Amino acid sequence: MNYNAMLRENFLRRVSNALLIGLFTSPLMLATAWAGPAEDVKEASRLYQQGKLDNALAKVNAALAQQPKDAQGRFVKGLILTEQKKPADAIQVFTGLTEDYPELPEPYNNLAVLYASEGNYDKAKAALELAIHTHPAYATAYENLGDIYAQLARRSYDKALQLDKSNTTAQSKLAMVKDLFIPPKAVAVAADAGKAAAMQVAKVESPKVAPSTSSQPAAGSADEQLRATIASWAKAWASKDVADYLAAYSPDFETPGAMPRAAWEAQRTDRINSAKSISVSAKISKVTIAGNKATVVFRQAYKSDKINSNNTKTMRLEKTADKWLIRTERVGG
Repeated sequence: MNYNAMLRENFLRRVSNALLIGLFTSPLMLATAWAGPAEDVKEASRLYQQGKLDNALAKVNAALAQQPKDAQGRFVKGLILTEQKKPADAIQVFTGLTEDYPELPEPYNNLAVLYASEGNYDKAKAALELAIHTHPAYATAYENLGDIYAQLARRSYDKALQLDKSNTTAQSKLAMVKDLFIPPKAVAVAADAGKAAAMQVAKVESPKVAPSTSSQPAAGSADEQLRATIASWAKAWASKDVADYLAAYSPDFETPGAMPRAAWEAQRTDRINSAKSISVSAKISKVTIAGNKATVVFRQAYKSDKINSNNTKTMRLEKTADKWLIRTERVGG
């Protein structure tokens, strides 16, 4: 894979697909942009994640025929078109979202990714600056912007070498820029990541590898897999890795008090990020398995700079596509 192809793939892995799980990173927009996805949009999201792009597009188009301004449906459509390698159509969708919902950073980010994949780095830079302006804590946009600056630097160093091939300083700087995007294991990482377009999760904040796969052992008993899942969930929480933490929850997770998924995720993200330090341990006392469903009871010890608690927690999990995901959680046995 050449340098430009590697750079494009790095960008494409950071397409923001947060809205697939109902998350706008701008909490103030929840009331206006989020009213809960229609069933067709939910189904389109599932089909998209399964790689059934034509069926996903049909579903989301059906939803948009009823609600043309629906932000979530339009966002999912943009992701599908990106995956279908229809950048002009995807750009049109995300541009429309920035016009109707200028407070949302994700459409700006995805526009930047599409512009960068076409080599239009000036437009990509402008879009990312708008994403950061709307949401100053948007880490993905900052990382993408850093890559844009690196690419612009590469072009300048290339030009310097065209004018003076003996310029060893420019040669060294160009090599350093290239090394940012082609580490020794870069090709292997790209292969492990699966589909390049729209891979983040949420990622958004851990874009390079689908976060939940490494914590779900392919081998071992169901009991071992469940214990590993709970351990990974607690580790993500303690390390303030919001993307991995949220990835542990099923798309059908029953939020407390039937809270909209977007509001729940925004709340969890804010609470995790606002803590200066977090310590979480989960001592499992009981695992009950019935087919692809399971119940895990454990003693949770949680400590942060704000809260210190120790209580029993019960989780119901369901196995989907070889991964155990949390369906419900409650305090008590």
